[in-house]
Amino acid sequence: MAIAALALKIGLAPVHFWLPEVLQGLDLLTGLIISTWQKLAPFALIVQLAPAIDPVLLTTLGLASALVGGWGGLNQTQLRKILAYSSIAHMGWMVIVL
Repeated sequence: MAIAALALKIGLAPVHFWLPEVLQGLDLLTGLIISTWQKLAPFALIVQLAPAIDPVLLTTLGLASALVGGWGGLNQTQLRKILAYSSIAHMGWMVIVL
């Protein structure tokens, strides 16, 4: 349950649907804060919880995020949505490294 909440907060793939639409409606400075600083604390918690979590779950979340972020950004024409999908993909790669 804790991993699901943290995945929602940082925008990992199964619960990433809010991120592109929210970033599309914000100005660039606020979008920068949501894409970077807001994700530091939840990611630090995931790093601390990683030894106690099933590695298959983290790998699945990471792969799904990398794939969704990569494929979602392909047909976008709006800069903020491209940045949102890039953020989803990069968080996926960071979770895979865990």
